Amino acid sequence: MLENYHIILASNSPRRRELLGGLGLTFDVRVIPGIDESYPQGLPPAEIPVFIARRKAGAYIPGMKADDLIITADTVVVLDGGILEKPSDRDDAVRMLKMLSGRTHTVVTGVAVTAAHRQTDFSVASDVVFAALDCDEINYYVDTHHPYDKAGAYGIQEWIGYVGVQAIYGSFYNVMGLPVQRLYQELKVF
Repeated sequence: MLENYHIILASNSPRRRELLGGLGLTFDVRVIPGIDESYPQGLPPAEIPVFIARRKAGAYIPGMKADDLIITADTVVVLDGGILEKPSDRDDAVRMLKMLSGRTHTVVTGVAVTAAHRQTDFSVASDVVFAALDCDEINYYVDTHHPYDKAGAYGIQEWIGYVGVQAIYGSFYNVMGLPVQRLYQELKVF
């Protein structure tokens, strides 16, 4: 049924492009720069990614064509009830990884699927157990992979995931940034 749609992934993320491509769909990437990704103070951390995914979708609605189907997403890392967003610089990335070391955190991705006739949104949460990382491991990862565009300062598909992730409870692909199994289920009913 999706052949009637022009699917648009509204994301700069190469990981999201790879994951959506894994579904075998034909899609274009379109990015509107400067979309406001702020959220109301007091919003529970698990609700933030869906709020932002809907806000991103709202920026695309005025320019939508009748056959467009736009996919927007946002991912956050939740630790101790707080959000670890994208690090601002090297020191911030090191700080975040030290906080995650030897602990369990939750990765939540919110997704909005928007067409002219309807919009649906959802979120998926996965718990990730990190091994204890020493300073040399953290510095090596930050200096070789520069994880400044990743929530929580890490990409599970990179070196840190190989050596630092002890267990995942939930979707691996969600931790990468797009819960493709759930997205596939949602797209089947569009």
